[in-house]
Amino acid sequence: MLRVRDLAVARGGVPVLEGVSFDVNAGQALVLRGPNGVGKTTLLRTLAGLQPALSGKVDFAEDTGAYASHADGIKAQLTVTENLAFWAQVHGADLPDRVFDAFDLVDLRDRLAGTLSAGQKRRLGLARLGVIGRRVLFLDEPTVSLDGFSVKMFATWLRDSHLAQGGVAVIATHIDLGIDAPEMDLTPFKATPEASGGSDEAFL
Repeated sequence: MLRVRDLAVARGGVPVLEGVSFDVNAGQALVLRGPNGVGKTTLLRTLAGLQPALSGKVDFAEDTGAYASHADGIKAQLTVTENLAFWAQVHGADLPDRVFDAFDLVDLRDRLAGTLSAGQKRRLGLARLGVIGRRVLFLDEPTVSLDGFSVKMFATWLRDSHLAQGGVAVIATHIDLGIDAPEMDLTPFKATPEASGGSDEAFL
């Protein structure tokens, strides 16, 4: 479902990774590893189409991808339900009740998002993934601000709902999510100093 071939990506016009190739089939996830600054976020943004690649090719079905970063992407003045209903409407989808159970939001349905704790806001932000219906997810440190219980909850949703239904996920994380997925260390793909520059995503 996701095919990447000989991809080179840049940050701020400076090449950071080159020669990245992998396949992720339906129902599978890939975990990206590597030290801070190696290029995990840049790679995910490029895969999601948020910035251009220097070279190489990324193939997956059009309009099936979604990128989730450290930002929760919620509207503080709306309730939990209103936030999720907004994203469902944007993507032409229904708001399923099961998403409230999956992300432990049942008792928070009518709470203003701005009054939630950091972990609750994160769960709400991740719950968007359960309503937008995108099959290919690019996840950048999705468990930031989550406690151990919530990490397991997210991993359960990812494994038993998204992947079990044929979805795909590429995840940059430093923790063990407890899912059966291969890992890819990006360190061997660091761009050589003489690599040529390219587009600057700061202008995108």
